Amino acid sequence: MPAFQYQALDAHGRTTRGVLQADTARAARGLLRERGLAPMEVEAVRAGGRGGARLGASARVLLTRQLATLVASGLPLEEALAALADGAEPAVRSLALGLRARVMEGESLAAALEAFPGSFDGLYRASVAAGERSGRLDRVLDRLAAHLEARDALRRELVGALAYPLLLLVVSLLVVAGLLVWVVPEVTEVFVRTGQVLPWPTRLLMAIAEASRTLAPWLLPPAGLLVAVLVAAWRRPGFQRVRHRLWLRLPLVRRLVVSVDTARFARTLALLGASAVPLLDALRLASATVANAVLREELAAVAVAVREGAPLSRALAASGRFPGVFLRLVASGEKAGRLDSMLDAAADQLERQLRSVLSLATTALGPAVILTVGALVLFIVLAILLPIFQMNELVG
Repeated sequence: MPAFQYQALDAHGRTTRGVLQADTARAARGLLRERGLAPMEVEAVRAGGRGGARLGASARVLLTRQLATLVASGLPLEEALAALADGAEPAVRSLALGLRARVMEGESLAAALEAFPGSFDGLYRASVAAGERSGRLDRVLDRLAAHLEARDALRRELVGALAYPLLLLVVSLLVVAGLLVWVVPEVTEVFVRTGQVLPWPTRLLMAIAEASRTLAPWLLPPAGLLVAVLVAAWRRPGFQRVRHRLWLRLPLVRRLVVSVDTARFARTLALLGASAVPLLDALRLASATVANAVLREELAAVAVAVREGAPLSRALAASGRFPGVFLRLVASGEKAGRLDSMLDAAADQLERQLRSVLSLATTALGPAVILTVGALVLFIVLAILLPIFQMNELVG
């Protein structure tokens, strides 16, 4: 039975929204009138409509966990989806009922998920399809939820590690710019009126402040235009590839990028392998989760080599991009017939190394920014105080 997203007015004229199931839109409007509601909009839940809204990361993980538990308890899939909808948030309820409607029409869960690409990517759908084929849907959903949790936790750690130093740097630069543009000229004007010979730090500071005030009106429009061009070109394939290649040439950035993408690739490939997805399909889906375009191209070449009969470890080693610990664990997994578990172990190892690098970077960047800005402020203060000391000596 199809699901419909509605917007209606109650007896007091208040707008209410929700989801209900009915055979047709006309039947859905009839049900609303029976409830004392005046229907304004009734729309089938589908991809691209309001029912196709994106789920947040935490909501997707919770939905996957709950569905795994319900399926493992022996509930038929349509009943499990109905149970998910009961008492859920509007977005989750709409999506669960939309999935249930398609499942009741005879579609598999994986096929039903294709109607909601904004909430379920190719990796998610391929894992569910493999779980349905193998009869291990509950186990696959449980592993999928764990994978999503680990991926989101890693993303939060990256953002959290870089946010503080960047925020500190921006605020500090704004403070220094404010001193140069507004405070320093007002103070140094007093020294100029005295006619005394000013120390070189004061003269240098005055020159910097004057240049800042004079050039700012001329530099701001080109700077704004440059920012606009960068924003427009940021996600274009050509510019993205140049940018990603540059990241791989910077030592510390290269280590971070390769560790993050390799860990994500290994974790995804392990999940797909454990879900009985064929290796070539798993390589294609796992490569799509890699953010760096250059590494994605390398993995496409790896997939070609594997298709031609090369072992995965040898194909990965030929690219020369991936960490040695990852390559050794993949080779060990292939020899022992435990590739999935070795890929998980490789992802764990890379994530531990990444956390260590992030901790070191956060520990070093914060004090480095503070010391740099402190040195700038000290220079400004000394440049202002030195003429005052000279005046005191003359008076004395």
